Amino acid sequence: MDPFAFDPATVLSLILTFIRVSILLFLLPFYGGDTIPGPVKAALCLVMTLAVWPQLSFPGELMPGHPLLLLFMVAGELVMGLVMGLMVRFIFAAVQTGGQIIGFQMGFAMVNIVDPVTGVSEAVTAHFLYMVTLLTFMVLNGHLMLLHALAQSFHVIEPGGLLLNSTLAGTVIDFSNIMFTLAAKVAAPVMAALFLVDLALALVGRAAPQMNLMMLGFPLKISVGFLFIGMLFSLLSMYVKDFISGFEPMFFELLSMGR
Repeated sequence: MDPFAFDPATVLSLILTFIRVSILLFLLPFYGGDTIPGPVKAALCLVMTLAVWPQLSFPGELMPGHPLLLLFMVAGELVMGLVMGLMVRFIFAAVQTGGQIIGFQMGFAMVNIVDPVTGVSEAVTAHFLYMVTLLTFMVLNGHLMLLHALAQSFHVIEPGGLLLNSTLAGTVIDFSNIMFTLAAKVAAPVMAALFLVDLALALVGRAAPQMNLMMLGFPLKISVGFLFIGMLFSLLSMYVKDFISGFEPMFFELLSMGR
C-alpha cells in the first residue's frame, strides 16, 4: 500500500474550492474585515473549504493548465467577490449616509469618530446606526445568508466564469441607488422632527427676542433627535429584512449577466 498515493484531480478540485471560498470570504464584510487578524481569516477559509468540499466542489479538470488562464480565472473570482461584497455594503453605506445627515442636523458635525472597519471619520450618529444595522443583520441571520449564497454559487457559475461587462457594471451602478434612497428614508423622520424644532425656536425667538435660543436649541435638538433615532430601529429592521430576503435572487441575477 502506497501511503503517498493521491489523485491529482482530487487535489486540484480542493484547490479550486479553496480559491472560491477564500476570495469571497476575504471580500465580504464581517468575514473579511480589517479588524480580523490575517491568520484567523486564513484558518476560517481553510476550515470552510474542508467543510464544503465533500458536497460542493469543482472537478479538477477545470483547473487551467496555463498560468495566464489561471490569472484570468482568479480575476473572474475577484469580480464575483467584489459584486457580492458591494451589494452587501450598499445597505450599510446607506445607513451611514443617513446617520451622517442626522448628525449634521443635530449639531454633531464636529463630533466624529473613526470607524475601525473602514478607517473613515464619521459622525457618532452614523456609527451608532451602523452598529445597530450590523447587529440587526446578524440577528436576522444575514451572515448565514452570505454563506448560503457562497455555497449556491458552486452550482451557478464555474471557476472564473464571471466576466465584468457593461451589463453587469451598469446593473451594479443602478443597484447603488439604494444607498441614496435608503439614506433619505432613514434620515427623513429625524430631519422632519428637527425642522419642526427649528421652526418652533424661530417663533419663540420672534415672540421673546431676549431669550438665549442658542443655549436652549442645542440640548432640545439633541434630545428630539435621539428620541426619533430610537424610533428608527423598527424601520431599520424592516429594511434589513427586506434586503436579506431579496439578496440571493438579485445576486444570482447579476451572476447570469456576467456569464
